[in-house]
Amino acid sequence: MKFFASLLLSGGLLLTSAGAFAQTAAKTKGPATETLQLKTSAVCDMCKARLEKSLAYEKGVQQASLDVPSKVLTVTYRPDKTTPEALRSAVQKTGYDANDQTADARAYERLPECCKKTNSTH
Repeated sequence: MKFFASLLLSGGLLLTSAGAFAQTAAKTKGPATETLQLKTSAVCDMCKARLEKSLAYEKGVQQASLDVPSKVLTVTYRPDKTTPEALRSAVQKTGYDANDQTADARAYERLPECCKKTNSTH
């Protein structure tokens, strides 16, 4: 009889702890994210590093990745922290075009020569 009582007690503890774990896992689930793709004027790996680093400092950005051959920047962000317009503006302030919007002129002038879209080697 004692065996069955201890078995029942340990089974109850196991179920209680599993329920508590499930509640903890649900609470730690992060907020929803969205993905934005921007066509940029980036031309090389230096551009890639510059854009990805710049966007890493933007509030709400979870990840930024530039595909150099296609010039497409993919940004995963939290919509409760930032907007697509703010992300486009951040790209422009880094010195690159964002879709049909041209780069900030002062930021573009500060880019290395190899990163400028007028460079003949690209």
